[in-house]
Amino acid sequence: MSCGEPHETDCREVLAEVYLYLDLECADDRRNLIRHHLDECSPCLREYGIEQEVKALVARCCGNETAPMELRERLRTRLAGLVFENDSQYLPD
Repeated sequence: MSCGEPHETDCREVLAEVYLYLDLECADDRRNLIRHHLDECSPCLREYGIEQEVKALVARCCGNETAPMELRERLRTRLAGLVFENDSQYLPD
């Protein structure tokens, strides 16, 4: 996904790292870049809101359980692939 506007940090990068941002698992400087991007890019902010809701739903359903690190990494990789795959739909032919 890309909104078509120039940003310091590319939309695809931001959406690929949104779970790291939500889980407070990225470095402060990276976190600040993502926050700044979300503040200025409404399409990414909308997507971030959806991701935040999914995370809250999973937390409610799973209680305080924590997924194994291997599973978390596989999910991040898969989600990042989906973000790039979805973005290709918006590229001109």
